[in-house]
Amino acid sequence: MSKSQITKFLNGYSPQLQQQVLTLIEDNKTGALLLKKYPQVHNLNSEKALYSYAQDIKNAFMRSSSPISKVIYDDKIHIINNALGLHTYVSRVQGNKLKSKNEIRISSLFRKVPEPLLKMILVHELAHLREKDHNKAFYKLCCYMEPDYHQLEFDLRLYLCHRDLHGDLW
Repeated sequence: MSKSQITKFLNGYSPQLQQQVLTLIEDNKTGALLLKKYPQVHNLNSEKALYSYAQDIKNAFMRSSSPISKVIYDDKIHIINNALGLHTYVSRVQGNKLKSKNEIRISSLFRKVPEPLLKMILVHELAHLREKDHNKAFYKLCCYMEPDYHQLEFDLRLYLCHRDLHGDLW
């Protein structure tokens, strides 16, 4: 794997950290490292279970935020576009009323990953209910909902590097 392939997932990280990841990949150690940290996948395979899980997180940390109407796995989200999940605000006219809904779509790739990694993606998308931009307040909210947010995001990006080279891990 070339350095440019790694940077598509880790371009916001320091060159030193990117070099460490490259060394781990060259030594074929990423899979063992991730499996040791995250030995099993979540069991949130149905969209009903995923919605319920996201709703529980929202109710615990963001009770006063706008409701979410849908949380689904989406086959159309491509990691290449740097999207792990999407938060969309959908407005529709029904009769003489304007109805709006918040929807969260998670890439189907994450149907079979460990629960902490899935939670990190959901926390990220839920934070967009309050903060539209990736600013300081956004990341503060992410860390409030998931204290290990930054480590989990890095581990997920490490997994994506591993997956590009070796295929699925779990």
